[in-house]
Amino acid sequence: MRNKCLTVVGGGQMARALLCGMLDKGVIAASDVRVVEPSHSGCDWWAKNRPDVPVGDNLASDVAESDIVILAVKPYVIPKVANQSASFWDGKLVISIAAGVTLETLCSLIGHDRVVRVMPNTPSLVGAGASAFCVAADVAADDKAWIESSLQSIGVVAEVEESHMDAVTAVSGSGPAYVCLIVEAMADGGVFAGLPRDLAMKLATQTVLGTAKMIAETGRHPGELKDSVASPGGTTIAALRVLEQNGLRRALIDAVVAAANRSRELK
Repeated sequence: MRNKCLTVVGGGQMARALLCGMLDKGVIAASDVRVVEPSHSGCDWWAKNRPDVPVGDNLASDVAESDIVILAVKPYVIPKVANQSASFWDGKLVISIAAGVTLETLCSLIGHDRVVRVMPNTPSLVGAGASAFCVAADVAADDKAWIESSLQSIGVVAEVEESHMDAVTAVSGSGPAYVCLIVEAMADGGVFAGLPRDLAMKLATQTVLGTAKMIAETGRHPGELKDSVASPGGTTIAALRVLEQNGLRRALIDAVVAAANRSRELK
């Protein structure tokens, strides 16, 4: 699908992450892309960072000329975008990254079932994202292959049933906030123990990054890796005892469940 024309509606952070990843990995050529971005600051970013990508605000025209459209706008903007381009959706692959907007709603607004819903996350901005997608009835195998290659350009990707999207939102969509809180708390502990702030943050950040990489690349269970660090009577097992006493494990589980429940409520 390299020679297909792609329009990205909305030029914000997630659109930048996805499209720049696709361009850098050769999923699509800049000559086959259009970005619809009404804000001056958004247009300025594209002009400065990706001057090879055409950017404008003619929504209906760009959608009409496209084979694929990515909706990278806030959920409340989706109906307006659909209505402004109502006569041009037929035959197009439409991909939405708007959180909480269901396939049923998207298909109703677009007028057909060749529609995909994607949940990316903010680490996509540095090429380390975790994305999941689900598809409506008329999405073909080659459509899914293109979507997977596009999302792989910014991290890892999995196809899921739509019924799992609230849980995906809770784990990977909201998850970066949990990890940031953990890194911040580890660094604060380091400062309390006597480390300079910048060194404590550097060590905490790299420890989380390195541990996640070790889990991903070795395939070993996190519990096994945890046990390999915790020597009998040592410092790590003393720290783990405190974490268990203070309910870290339960708090994280409850946080994920709360996020999933809130995602369901927002529909």
